Parts: sequence; C-alpha cells; structure tokens
Amino acid sequence: MRERNRLEAAMTEVSELESELADNIEVAELADMESDEDLYQEALTALKAVRARAGKAEIQALLSGEADSNDSYLEIHPGAGGTEAQDWASMLARMYSRWAQSSGYSVEVIEEQAGEEAGIKSVTLLIKGENAYGWLKTEAGVHRLVRISPYDSSGRRHTSFASVWAYPLVDDTINIEILDKDVRTDTFRASGAGGQHVNKTDSAVRLTHEPTGIVVACQADRSQHKNRDRAWEMLRARLYELELQKREEAAQAEADSKTDIGWGHQIRSYVLQPYQMVKDLRTSVETSDTQGVLDGDLDDFMAAALAARVGTEAQEGA
Repeated sequence: MRERNRLEAAMTEVSELESELADNIEVAELADMESDEDLYQEALTALKAVRARAGKAEIQALLSGEADSNDSYLEIHPGAGGTEAQDWASMLARMYSRWAQSSGYSVEVIEEQAGEEAGIKSVTLLIKGENAYGWLKTEAGVHRLVRISPYDSSGRRHTSFASVWAYPLVDDTINIEILDKDVRTDTFRASGAGGQHVNKTDSAVRLTHEPTGIVVACQADRSQHKNRDRAWEMLRARLYELELQKREEAAQAEADSKTDIGWGHQIRSYVLQPYQMVKDLRTSVETSDTQGVLDGDLDDFMAAALAARVGTEAQEGA
C-alpha cells in the first residue's frame, strides 16, 4: 500500500504539473496577443513556480532505491585530533538534526558517547520520515573542517575530520536472518543525559556480530530490555546495509572512502578560516553561506550528490 500511495502521488504530481504548464502557457500567449503586460507577468511568475516544482519532483523521482523510502540511522565518529575533532563531530550531529527538523523528520538519539572536554566520541541518530535514508545516504563519507580552533590558546588554524555513515531502518518487509551464536551481547552503564537511574544500572546494550565485526550499541532507554530490542533492530539494519553495498558498486565505493578518517578521503570541506566556503568534492557544489549549511541547509548538496549517484549507476547498468 505504501508503494501504491507513492506511485499515485507521483502520477498526480505529473498530471497537475502538465495541466498547470498548459494553462499558464495559454494565458501567456493570450496576454502577449492582447499586449496585457500585467497578465503576462502573472503568467510568467506562475510558469517559474511550475518549473521550480518540477525540479523538486525530478529530484524526488531519483529516490527509487530499494530502501530509499525507509527511516535512517546516522552514525557520526570523529577522526584523530582529540577535542577539536570531537567538537566537529558534535557540530555535524547538530547540522543533521537541524536539517531533519526543517525537512519535517523526527530525530531520536539512540547512542551518544560524550568527549572528555567537549564534543562527542560517537553518536547514533534515528531519523524518521519518508525518504530519510534516500537523502542521507548521499552524506556518507568523511567531512573536513578548517577553522581557528577555540581550544587553541595560540589561535592557530586547525583541520579536523569526522565520518558520517547512514544505513536504513529495516522494516517488516525485509527479512534478515541472524544466528544467535554469531552475536556477542555486552551490557554496560549508560553515559550522558538520562538521570541518575540510567547511570547506576547496566541498562545499555552492545551487540557484536562476530562474522562481520559489526558493533552496535543502544542506551536510549532506561530499560535494558528495550535497549536490547533496539540494538537488534540496528544490527539487522547494519547487515541489510552491508548486503546493499555488495549489490551496489557506488555504495561500496562510498564505504571504501570511509576506511580512513583523514586526508584524501573527504567528500566535503567546510572552510571557516581564512575564508568562508563549503564545497562538495564529488559534485563541485559550493556556497559561501557556511553558517546556513551548519544550520542544516543541505538540500542543494544532497540533490546534486543524489543525481550524480543515480547517473553513475545508470551508466554502469547500461
């Protein structure tokens, strides 16, 4: 039913665009014949709105991957560099949370390990909404920050790295078989926010899938049972994403780019000093509005990366 609703909505969108295009072209031609400048400008404004709407629909049509419509987990890990890198990871978590909220998605913190002085050692977010994974998969890779470090008393410029990894929430239509003997379960005390109780009991759960080395952890709830269920859900999602990588060369290339959180592997650079520039190294999309990007304005970067990814897959399949 979800697939049917998606297709019906897409077909309705195309029909409405065709109708609006034809109607406004007719009005523009009539205004031109009668030399009615006001009516002509009105029709021109409407045609520009149709073009913008068609552009959004075109990008939306690219979200046709096997799990694109699913909710998405998002993991962020700092590279080497201590406090500076951990602070950058925290900035990225804020950026994606802002993007998700502005896109009408909900955000839940599944696991978070705070840094010793500032920032985070790791964080896993669950972003819920239509096509969340389809958009966020374009963000997988290493992100590079250049700025004057607030943690450097000498005011020197620092370069920091952090990795971002997205994988889809596995829904009931996807069957992932995991053998109990292949999974090691550890419990530990949760850290960070959550009150006294969450810090005094071994409520957090960590699962290790030994055949693949995949590790997931959850401390979102005070209940160990609920955290265990969520951790298994995350593990199924990670294994499913691993299978998707095996079948998609483009996704595999992205996974390879995350093997080293450092020079030569970044997908995007965020330069705050000595000039202001955010540039995607895959698509060459760039902007000087660095604060806007860090506040979640990522749509242009995501759309370009998605279009490039779909184009590459189409060429490989030809």
